[in-house]
Amino acid sequence: MYAQLTYFDGPRGAELLAAADFAARERIEPVARSVPGTIRTYVLRKSDGAEIVLTIAESEQALADVQTAIMGTHLLPGEDAALLPGADRIEVYPVLTVVEHTGARS
Repeated sequence: MYAQLTYFDGPRGAELLAAADFAARERIEPVARSVPGTIRTYVLRKSDGAEIVLTIAESEQALADVQTAIMGTHLLPGEDAALLPGADRIEVYPVLTVVEHTGARS
């Protein structure tokens, strides 16, 4: 397994966040789900709009295939490229350990 961390540094205002959320929901997520080998994606966002997207995939190639698929999409009507500046950096790591937690902690 491999993990990809995609960083969007803050601060990012409401207009950029709304554009990013629309792009993710309407354009990026549907195409990313269609790529074989992806397992799960988590989106982590701080109050200043900084965001890390953690994607887990079966292989490094699957992560590359997701990036290629996303970059191959066209903006949807109403999307403004100026409000979608792209990631600040992307890092890929092999997953060394998976720890499953069940139940609630007290």
